[in-house]
Amino acid sequence: MSLLRLTGVTAAYGPSQALFGVNLDVAEGEAVALMGRNGMGKTTTVRVICRLLNATGGQVLFCGESVAGWSSSRMARAGIGLVPEGRRIFRNLSVRENLIAAARPGAWDEARVIDLFPRLGERAAQAGGTLSGGEQQMLAIGRALMTNPRLLVLDEATEGLAPVIRQEIWAAIRQLKADTGLAFLIIDKSVQELRSVAERTVILERGSTVWEGGFAELDEGVAQRYLGL
Repeated sequence: MSLLRLTGVTAAYGPSQALFGVNLDVAEGEAVALMGRNGMGKTTTVRVICRLLNATGGQVLFCGESVAGWSSSRMARAGIGLVPEGRRIFRNLSVRENLIAAARPGAWDEARVIDLFPRLGERAAQAGGTLSGGEQQMLAIGRALMTNPRLLVLDEATEGLAPVIRQEIWAAIRQLKADTGLAFLIIDKSVQELRSVAERTVILERGSTVWEGGFAELDEGVAQRYLGL
């Protein structure tokens, strides 16, 4: 059964249409990569999923129910945890306060997040804005986990980070995939890293789904045509 399903989704920013027909499915416990060149609609799709932007057409279903008219807070309560592009942590709050602010009842609590990212425990009293970029990204992931989601959406979670920190975060994502029943929707540019986590990929081109399949089918021709790789 699909946990999340988008069918023919369109969206716009005022008079400028951004999505022209996005089709996307994520099943329970599945990891799906959402790929495409810059400006092709990936983050806009995430905004529609999280109800930060209204769809102008098509349908978005979560757990089989239409989310039309839902608020972003209701989406979070329903089980979507967002790790947004640019992290967007609360810079003036401590690490612990960032985590507690997002907490909802469930298996994920502060202790479990710190077990996943020990650095956050070492900096629990430190203001979020004073952390390094990699530590802020860990905090953003930890904050999303504290909502006890069913689907974790990661929008460019390793962009701009040093290689050693990128590897640490990818290792944490792989651990989450192996040890939990979470579903994932992951936006990233690294095909190699995505292969190690995701079962399938969906590629967007100019706001539309143009390719979908397993990573074994993502050959050089498809990568060059749609991803510029």
